[in-house]
Amino acid sequence: MKKYAVYKSDTGFYFYDYIDSPDALSGTDFENIITEDNLPVVLDGRGGYSRFSENDLGFDRIIETDQYPPLSIDEMFFKNHPDFRLGWMSPEGDTYSCSYTNHTKCARFLADEFFPNSRFPESTLQRGGWLKIIDSWDGTQRTHGQFVHSDIGYITRKQADRLFDLGLYKNDEVKELIKKNENNW
Repeated sequence: MKKYAVYKSDTGFYFYDYIDSPDALSGTDFENIITEDNLPVVLDGRGGYSRFSENDLGFDRIIETDQYPPLSIDEMFFKNHPDFRLGWMSPEGDTYSCSYTNHTKCARFLADEFFPNSRFPESTLQRGGWLKIIDSWDGTQRTHGQFVHSDIGYITRKQADRLFDLGLYKNDEVKELIKKNENNW
């Protein structure tokens, strides 16, 4: 079984490999780098590591599991969170929260869950009718905003209703999507 350190953010829980013994380093790029006196550490999955402390910002718990990912989609990307700002919306109107830099990571896990064996997660979600809610900041605005993107130009009634609930129905791109699709509902 592998151990993971789980942390909480505003948009969901995330995890790092938790290493507390030299045996757990076996087969990793760090087995000849990290010494026993430096343990425990967490591996960030991007080629880095850091010392672990239970006082780390956002630390929630250690879990042991053979399952990957070690957390459910709903835990990693809060589903239908009342403070939803950015992320993905299913054709059923369910939202999955992520930070402004995690849409690709979120798409990978969502595609694995809803479209197994897909090769291009973001494209797969969008072809499947999912909406991408992104930060529309383009460098010229003084504040960030929300932009709703549909690669296929389609929106379901449930998505339109959810966008209304989120206060995004006044966005120009949402108005256009609703106008284009409301006769199909």
